[in-house]
Amino acid sequence: MPIVRDPLDPTISMWHFLAFYMRYWREKEGLSLTQCGQIINAARSTVCNMEAGRQRPHDDQMRMLDKKYGTGMLFQLLLWYARMAHDPEWFHQYSQYETQSLAIRIFHGGGIPLHLQTDECTTAYMRSSSHSDHGAELAEHLARKRLILGRETPPDIWVVLDEAVLARPVGDNEAMKRQLRHLLTAMDLPHVSLRIVPFSSGIHPGVEGFFQVISLESRDVAYAGAQSGGRLIESPSEIRALRDRFDRIGAKAASEDASCDIIKQYLERYP
Repeated sequence: MPIVRDPLDPTISMWHFLAFYMRYWREKEGLSLTQCGQIINAARSTVCNMEAGRQRPHDDQMRMLDKKYGTGMLFQLLLWYARMAHDPEWFHQYSQYETQSLAIRIFHGGGIPLHLQTDECTTAYMRSSSHSDHGAELAEHLARKRLILGRETPPDIWVVLDEAVLARPVGDNEAMKRQLRHLLTAMDLPHVSLRIVPFSSGIHPGVEGFFQVISLESRDVAYAGAQSGGRLIESPSEIRALRDRFDRIGAKAASEDASCDIIKQYLERYP
């Protein structure tokens, strides 16, 4: 017999609320997971994952449910509110997206992104964090990095860094030398593009904060960093705005060859 799981608690988050009502209306209409999948052009397993909160639905799928159930814009609005609200489980979902990514675009003006950090650098960043359990957080970050970069076909990684990132030491001189060499080595990889926005470029749109745009097989998602956490972004309009910002920051960046020279200049500061 199939395993029947209890529905999610709709009070935990708007995503749980949406998943709860997807299941409620499907069962109210007497539909199986397979039949619901036929309505939204998805596999049975996809519907199951949506109702369990493991996978996020798309706008078109919610429009199809509203049309089938005659619910006006109920499911479309629930999806909109879920995307706008704080989700206590957002980082778990974000990490899943990273492991499925085809490409990751990153801008950072304050630190070296995890994807390009040496383990030594990751350790230094964790020691400076406010997290109460540095050991657990470090293990989590190292595992996350290996899940992304250790894939048989790793994602294309497009990184734009402000020159300030290079000017700020992380760890002692030897650790910084190893980190800068690591950046130069990464630049030789076919799936990595790294460019630096030099101080001489002046102010640029990146002053608003760091962010990432993750390209999945069927859509993009994004992450915007902030003090004491960040936000997972799934709204298409917000993602388009971040893609545009990434391009505008990139227009201020040096070429890959010139960026390589800038990194080498900083490396020379550490004899």
